[in-house]
Amino acid sequence: MNIIKSFAVFILAGLCEIGGGYLIWLWLKSDKPLWYSIAGGIILTLYGVVATWQSAGFGRVYAAYGGIFIFMALVWAWKVDGFKPDKYDVIGAIIAMIGACIIIFTPRGK
Repeated sequence: MNIIKSFAVFILAGLCEIGGGYLIWLWLKSDKPLWYSIAGGIILTLYGVVATWQSAGFGRVYAAYGGIFIFMALVWAWKVDGFKPDKYDVIGAIIAMIGACIIIFTPRGK
């Protein structure tokens, strides 16, 4: 799988996981209607499906996705919740992204 397609799948999976979780969070924490939870559950289920579109094995995909998720969660918190990441959040996210890229994109022999 080429790098651009792989990143696109990771981003879509992240949006599904974070978005679905956020809707459930709003339902529980901000007294939103039940349909927020139902929609969140459906979107979280889509996350599980989207992740299977990667060509690598389960463990490697989920390990790499963890690093990308860290970055995306901070961006979501910043843009949606108004949370301002500090330099240590940014440094940690960069380190996680580098690790994710090493895990998923390093060529391996058979």
